[in-house]
Amino acid sequence: MGRAFEARRSAKEKRWSKMSKVFPKLLKAITMAAKEGGEDPAMNATLRTAIQNAKSQNVPKDNIEKAIKRASSKDVENYELINYEGKAPHGVLVYVECATDNPTRTVANVKSYFNKAGGQVVPNGSVEFMFDRKAVFEIEGEHTEGLDIEELELELIDAGLEEIEKTEDGDIIIYGDYTSFGTLQEALEKKEIEVAKSNLKRYATSPVELNEEQMEEIDKLLDKIEDDDDIQQVFTNIA
Repeated sequence: MGRAFEARRSAKEKRWSKMSKVFPKLLKAITMAAKEGGEDPAMNATLRTAIQNAKSQNVPKDNIEKAIKRASSKDVENYELINYEGKAPHGVLVYVECATDNPTRTVANVKSYFNKAGGQVVPNGSVEFMFDRKAVFEIEGEHTEGLDIEELELELIDAGLEEIEKTEDGDIIIYGDYTSFGTLQEALEKKEIEVAKSNLKRYATSPVELNEEQMEEIDKLLDKIEDDDDIQQVFTNIA
């Protein structure tokens, strides 16, 4: 699989390093998970994942607890999960995942970002088939001591493992089909393996190469999209 340890990961994480934007998105995911499945992480796997991802980005514990409690508030927004698909210049395909309390506002904003960049929002289904959706779990190097990667691979196959890799930093990345997210999560929890991050991600089946000038142009569009509070995740077909 390789995936170059997440396509354009360093560039994307640099954009996402702005805490003022990252924290609200992570906390929104926690509130949504708690409202949907209950406020007890032990009984709510989605909430456990949201908390886990927030901790990996150093979201303060108090903020996490407030986000959970907020789910029971009568004033909490009813978020709707909506996806948008777009085509940007230079053959770039973009898949946008949103959580919004105002779809009219969100779609207007997303269309504006694409239009100003010379692209367009396209009907759902126009882009999605160009991506494979995968369950991804990341185990940081400091928590891999004593783990035999070949043995772990054999133990996780029945849980839906498709591929496992070890990065140069010593981190272990586990991939499975998106339908296997729950079984893989449960298997890792049973083995008491501490997962740093877990998520459902989309990988392009036919990545495109861009030169530096084209990449700078597309980055401006991606920055605009990712800075929007309604946007949770953005995926592209850039190699």
